[in-house]
Amino acid sequence: MPIVIDIDVMIARRKMGVGELADRIGITPANLAVLKNGRAKAVRFSTLSALCEVLDCQPGDLLRWEPDGESAVEEPALSDSHV
Repeated sequence: MPIVIDIDVMIARRKMGVGELADRIGITPANLAVLKNGRAKAVRFSTLSALCEVLDCQPGDLLRWEPDGESAVEEPALSDSHV
């Protein structure tokens, strides 16, 4: 999946355990593990907001997009006649 979850990075920067983070944002450690390991199909905005509040960060600090080989679209090269 081209969406990469960087929750581990923020947890390490904040020197916080996974259990503590799960308690503070109000989800189970198992559900947090699903999210941080990239197995979640969706994330609620309320959960994302809680993560940002507790970790003192922006959504972009937790989520990033990386193209994979199948979804990357190559643009055709322009010839001199099109410039």
